[in-house]
Formats: sequence, C-alpha cells, structure tokens
Amino acid sequence: MTASSSGGVGGFMTPFNLKFLRLGDVSFLPAKQQCCFELVVRRRMRVGRGGSTGRTDGGKSGKLSRISCCCSNSLGPIRRIIGSGKSHAEKCEEWWFDAKMSPHRVRSYALPSIPFASTQLRSQCKHYPRCTRRNSGPQSRDTPPKRDTGIANEKDWGINLLNENVSESGTNEDGSTWYRESGEELGENGYWCRWSRMGGQSHDGCSEWKETWWEKSDWTGYKELGVEKSGKNAEGDSWWETWQEVLHQDEWSNIARIERSAQKQAKSGTENAGWYEKWWEKYDAKGWTEKGAHKYGRLNEQSWWEKWGEHYDGRGSVLKWTDKWAETELGTKWGDKWEEKFFTGIGSRQGETWHVSRSSERWSRTWGEEHFGNGKVRKYGRSTTGESWDIVVDEGTYYESEPHYGWADVIGDSSQLLSIQPRERPPGVYFNPPPPADGTS
Repeated sequence: MTASSSGGVGGFMTPFNLKFLRLGDVSFLPAKQQCCFELVVRRRMRVGRGGSTGRTDGGKSGKLSRISCCCSNSLGPIRRIIGSGKSHAEKCEEWWFDAKMSPHRVRSYALPSIPFASTQLRSQCKHYPRCTRRNSGPQSRDTPPKRDTGIANEKDWGINLLNENVSESGTNEDGSTWYRESGEELGENGYWCRWSRMGGQSHDGCSEWKETWWEKSDWTGYKELGVEKSGKNAEGDSWWETWQEVLHQDEWSNIARIERSAQKQAKSGTENAGWYEKWWEKYDAKGWTEKGAHKYGRLNEQSWWEKWGEHYDGRGSVLKWTDKWAETELGTKWGDKWEEKFFTGIGSRQGETWHVSRSSERWSRTWGEEHFGNGKVRKYGRSTTGESWDIVVDEGTYYESEPHYGWADVIGDSSQLLSIQPRERPPGVYFNPPPPADGTS
C-alpha cells in the first residue's frame, strides 16, 4: 500500500511518500528532504471464533506501534515503539535506513532495545554517535565577536574534537558550501596536537566563515586548548578572533601556571570603523596573578585606545593601572590615566586627566594620594589653570589585596584543558630540553 500527501501529518508540511511493507507490520521509506515526524499505527486484535476479541473496550484497543524518524541525509534512524497505547512504551526498536537504496527496498540495521518511552528518545542522540547527522554541513558561524566581553571560559566555546581523521565537504540546498576536516600532528618530546577545521561560504562568496579548534600536549606536562575564528558577511563586515588556554610549569619556579588569552578584531564594510582587543590572564598555584588588556577602536574621524593591568604577587602586594586616550582627525585629543600600589595597607594612588585642543593648547590636572597605614592619607594635586592642593586627612584605606578571580576559580573552569592526555612515553625515552638561545651547549 502506498500513500502520498502534501502536508498535515505530524506538523510535516513538505510532500512525502510512505510505503507500507511487511516489516514488523509497518515500515517506512524516507523522504529526500530533511524531516522529523512520527507515525502511529494501531493494530486491532484478531477476532476469534466467537466473534469477540476478548476485550471490553468496544474493540478500540489493540497493539499500538509508533514509528519516529528524524533524518537529514542518506543515513537516518527509524525508531519503532510498541506498547498498549495506555502507558509508556513497553519495547523500543531502532533501525537505520539507507535512503540511497531503491525506493522499493529499505535496508535496516537493528540496534538493541532501549527501555525508554518515546518522549525520552530524542535525548538519547547525544549518547549514540549514530544519531549525529552525518554528511551534513556544520552550522554557519557568520557573526562577529562582541566587544568588551573579556576572555570566555572554555565551556562557552563548546569545543568538541573528533577522535578520528575526517575530510568532507558538501553543498547545502541554498547553494552555500561547507567543509570539515580533522587530524593529528606529532613532534619531538612527545608533542601531540589534535585539531579540527570547519567552514563555509554562501553561493556567491559574499559571506564566509572559518573556525579551527585544537588541543596540544607534550611530555613536559604542557597542555593547550585553543580556538581561532574568522569570517565576513554580505555587508562587507569582516572579523577575526582567537582564544587560548595553556597549562605549563614555570621554568624558574617549577610552579604550575595557567594562562588564558583572547584577541578579537572586527572591521565594518560600510564605514570607516573597526576595533581590536587583546586580553590576557595568568595564574599560578601560589596566588600570583596578572591580568591586562589592550584595546583600540575607530569610528569615522574618531579613534580611541585603552590599556590596563593588574598584578598580584600572592603575598599581599598589588599593582593596578589604567591609561585611556582618544583623538580626532581635527587634532583634538584627551585622556585619563591612574595607577595604584599597595602592600599591607601602605601605598599610593596617582593619576592625570588631560586635554589638547585643535590649536594645540594643553590642559591637565594631576593628583595623588599617599596612604600611611595609620588612618592618615595625604592628598595633593595641581592643574595647568592654577589649581593646587596638599592636605592630610583622616581616611580609611581600601584596596583589593587578592584578585576576585584567582587560581582556584580558573582550575574549576578549566576541566577540559586539564583532561587532555599526553602521549604515552616509551620506556627509556626521556624529554630532551631545547638548546640554549645562543646555541651553546
């Protein structure tokens, strides 16, 4: 029996064909287009000699078969759930069909029964690799990065490297193309790198994107996790972004250290505008921490810069600083900067705000604070317009002696980096340190 329809079945509105075969009483032939739908078939009980089914429900009950399918390519799953129709499924069977077969034949691959109801089956795809859509392109990532978002945690990237070498490409229904490949590289001293690249472009080449993931390790305990992205869109906007997370042992102190960094840049395709950012964070197991960023931006005739840094030595000493400035093509400039240093409640702060007009006339105001650690603070300053002050006041001293995000935090957010396994070192093979920089032995 063959049935044809143009919609209205289970929310599936694309034309399709169904072919009922003698395969467990009912089976199914796939459509060429992507689809997700469910077919429910109720088989009535066979009437006995006495003309009765032995039921008291008016003959409406019977064997209920539910067939669910989600397919997007030549190889897709068929799930058949058999139950009473009044409760959750009693039995689940799963087949895989090959859409490239003749439309009058279905090749199925039986999988073990799964004791789950139909409502739970979709969540099982993440546990069964065969549920992953094969021969389908990766999702397009043609969106630029966002400004002032700092360094993302590894879980925000969703890095998922394949354990096998892959090289595939294809064309989507809209004419856009895609590719995906992965592999491994080996080197000296146990160097190992597993990588995965993917990308695509629109049918006219106006929009494209690329993305690379990798993880590295060697016999020194070095581990690295990273991402690089780039792309452009139909409006002419272009961008580039990279992110890295590294675990290594400091060569001087032999203390474990984790370093994270990110670089981002984007350029407008419709106006003279763009921006660039570089962020970094460094942590070690004794509380030493360093953080910083460099930023640059431009919008038509105006440009601006920003730099800042933080340094904690793990023993109570803190250094923080910020420097910002901007200018226009007409020659106007302005800026602001400050710095603070503290240790055990004693320290200083100082800064400057300045401005330069189109006629090169300069104005500035400098200021400073000295904290003596006894509740006394000296405040002083002056400006180019004649302002001046120098006083001592009773005032408390407040500063952060420890980073708000430190070693314990970064360890907790770096589980994927820490889980990277280095190559096994053969017996009798030892790590060979690199030669000195000057080439002497």
